[in-house]
Amino acid sequence: MSSTIKVCMGSSCFARGNAKNLKLIQKFIEDNNLEAEVELTGLRCCDNCSKGPNISIDDTDYNNIDQGSLLDILEKHFHKHEG
Repeated sequence: MSSTIKVCMGSSCFARGNAKNLKLIQKFIEDNNLEAEVELTGLRCCDNCSKGPNISIDDTDYNNIDQGSLLDILEKHFHKHEG
């Protein structure tokens, strides 16, 4: 199973936290050996600036993301088949 994470890199989302969120996503991918399973890409603008910072994972949009909620989302999404 492969996944795509899209991080909005528009100026509003970037300034509101996606600069730090991007680093957290990269670290999560590396720490969990997901490099072969996850495509990480940036977007210019999601046209959702008022709800930013924004990311999407496999076409599910997440808004108002901070590092705590992002880590929870990543854990749930990528560890849902473990147990």
